[in-house]
Amino acid sequence: MSKAKILTYFLGMVMLWSCARKPMSYTTDKTMDEFNPNYLDFNYLSAKGRVTLEEQDGKITKGVLNIRVKKDSVIWFNMSPGLGIEALRGFISTDRIKIRDRINGQRIDMDYAEFQKKYGVPLSFSLFQNLLFANLPHEFSYRDRLIRVGKTFVLNQERENIKYKTNIDAGHGKVTQLESEASQTRSGSLEASYMDFREVSNQPFPYQAIIKMVLSLPDRPKTNFFLNVEMIKVELTDASLNFPYNF
Repeated sequence: MSKAKILTYFLGMVMLWSCARKPMSYTTDKTMDEFNPNYLDFNYLSAKGRVTLEEQDGKITKGVLNIRVKKDSVIWFNMSPGLGIEALRGFISTDRIKIRDRINGQRIDMDYAEFQKKYGVPLSFSLFQNLLFANLPHEFSYRDRLIRVGKTFVLNQERENIKYKTNIDAGHGKVTQLESEASQTRSGSLEASYMDFREVSNQPFPYQAIIKMVLSLPDRPKTNFFLNVEMIKVELTDASLNFPYNF
């Protein structure tokens, strides 16, 4: 598995339509109060799902995905193509990204500053955690632009030269669609649709995400990837989980 594919799986995790009505801008305190984004509340999370990656040349890779999370602290995951063989393992902390392709011996091991310098993507643990659970990518601020179209809020944000356009369901308060685009110097982009929300511990959780990713790496031309993630089981718990740290 190439480093480009490792990066695709990683960013793809990072992530999981409204009525035709004239948009109305919201600027008053009263109307801002109507905007109530929903952030997943938990201490520990474990989940299992199926993942399918389709590359630009038509190559398709399928596997089983396992995720464990300690809120605001650690995200651990692995991916197996079958027969109990672990192909990919990742350990994401608040200060470092570690990903290993255990079959081909490829690995990523760097802090967030190094990651941004190499791939041109300003990433943080909180952003990665939010994208994983269909939360807002960044905390809402009055400098952002918020409009409402039917039963959907549309939020436009810009952070560190990355533009985010996010659709949030006015009913359950979760992100249903996200588009992000980096500066012209990197020409990378991400589109994600979150769907099939189910109740987990009385909270809405996206059981399916379809992601389109365009990466422009130093050694490769602009390349499209499509990632489909379908969760099978999600559990929230207060009991401590084990995070295997073998790289």
